[in-house]
Amino acid sequence: MLLWIYFLKQWRFIENKVDCFKLLPEMRALLTSHGSTGDIYPVIALGKAMKDAGHEVRFATVPFFQKEVERAGLEFIAVPPDWGQDRLSEAMRKLSRTRNPVRLLQQIYRQSIPFIGELMNRLEEAMEECDIVVSSYLFAHFRVLAQKKKKPFAVITFSHNVVPDPSYPPFPVAKLWLMPRFAQKLWNRLLWRASDRFILSALNRTMGKHLRKAGSPKIKYFLMNPGDIALVAVSKRLLQPEGFQKSSFQFTGYLRWQSEEDPELEKTLRKFTEGGKVTILTFGSVSFDDTESLMQRFLRNWPTGKKLIIQTGWAGLSPQEEREDILFVGKVSHDQLFSHGSVIIHHGGAGTTASALHAGVPQVIVPHFGDQFLWAKEIRRLKTGVRIRRKRWPERITPAVHHIEESPTLAGRAKELADILATENGPNKAVQVLEELLVEAKVD
Repeated sequence: MLLWIYFLKQWRFIENKVDCFKLLPEMRALLTSHGSTGDIYPVIALGKAMKDAGHEVRFATVPFFQKEVERAGLEFIAVPPDWGQDRLSEAMRKLSRTRNPVRLLQQIYRQSIPFIGELMNRLEEAMEECDIVVSSYLFAHFRVLAQKKKKPFAVITFSHNVVPDPSYPPFPVAKLWLMPRFAQKLWNRLLWRASDRFILSALNRTMGKHLRKAGSPKIKYFLMNPGDIALVAVSKRLLQPEGFQKSSFQFTGYLRWQSEEDPELEKTLRKFTEGGKVTILTFGSVSFDDTESLMQRFLRNWPTGKKLIIQTGWAGLSPQEEREDILFVGKVSHDQLFSHGSVIIHHGGAGTTASALHAGVPQVIVPHFGDQFLWAKEIRRLKTGVRIRRKRWPERITPAVHHIEESPTLAGRAKELADILATENGPNKAVQVLEELLVEAKVD
């Protein structure tokens, strides 16, 4: 009799699940993310994949990215701050001065203080008409709004160093290599929990009174329990830890959205490269306090006659002198630009690193803050590039480029990794995970 009841319950569960899958095309998703291009473009890629799968998608972010959001066919919802390029660059410049990861998080949250109340109110209003909420993991605090509205809540992380697992400690803490495996796992668990509590304490010291003023509870979620599911938007084959089994964190593969390709720029690039491959330098959304001085030092050390393409980026890198061997370009698709590259010099942002990996081009990384140090470490581990320290990078770039050019092993490895990445479809996998999350929520 008990066995019959068990099977009956299982059948009803499966039946409910099938009924829920029939409703999936009607899923209404609210996406939200804040920050630089590297924080917004992956979420646009997810939204485009969800829309292509038949779902209704709205993206709540700052007006600066409205054009890109709407180019993907997504409904745009404006939330503060309404900053232009100069204000965004200044915000990034302040962040680049902060090396400590916890203080960096505090600085990110501190920048939201003037508009946190308005931001929370607009998101709460937008949640009224959605079935599921997806947010950048940096703002897992939005989960309290989703819980209030009884909506499933997912987060996206663009780096895997925030995934808590007992097989390794929080980055950048070193492993206890000399300890037995069971002791390492115990120690790592303690470190993850302690890190989570320490971060929450630090963020609440920064934001507590401002959240209370906005009618919101203190921050309760970050590392250990950021959402009902966490999408880890990096390559599963290259970056998922061996033996990883934490079901609440799903490695999906990269989520990549590109700026629109420019046919006229392509003609300029082909003319400059003469059909060959050249070195490319881009620092993306990183900004500097002394841009002019850095460029003078760099160009003084770059070999005359060696062709180089420089993307101006948020720092506004500009020529200090006219040189026929250097081409400056503005906003451009990384896929378009990197197809002309022999070596990519960059800051180690998650998105730029992913683009260079997909292009199959060796990399020189100059990390400045945050997860850029993790990506520099991973590129070295994957044997597809080198790291240059931030101090005196203008003088050290040229020898690093020569090292890569003289190492066919690095170029071969880069092409090998690009072939592996071509087998993954991060956006489709992420959509599947979110659909399953919604099914489970409706069954419950």
